[in-house]
Amino acid sequence: MKFLLDTHLLLWWLADSPQLSAAARDAIADQNNTVFVSAVSLWEVWLKVSLGKLRLPPEFDEVLAAQPFEALPLTAAHARELGSLPWLHRDPFDRMLVAQAISARLTLLTADSAVGGYGPAVMVV
Repeated sequence: MKFLLDTHLLLWWLADSPQLSAAARDAIADQNNTVFVSAVSLWEVWLKVSLGKLRLPPEFDEVLAAQPFEALPLTAAHARELGSLPWLHRDPFDRMLVAQAISARLTLLTADSAVGGYGPAVMVV
């Protein structure tokens, strides 16, 4: 399968957090899956760091670079898909990740049940 990680799952994976469910851990670790990380997630991370809402370990960039993740840039097609989404969730980063998943035919992995309302493009784990 092809998965897109929600930002919190990315951070939990990189930190080896116990908050990451076994199902999420298995999906990310399965070498038969292709796992994408969106530029949107990195935008969200660095925005929260700049606002003082998130602290990262000094080796964050190195740990991320060592992962076998594929990069997913933000495109005009993704932005266009966002315009067709119903307002089930208000977080702009989550909404854009859903739009990217739909547009790129990926499954968004998230622990946020509110995002799960967007249907088969989202898997709550």
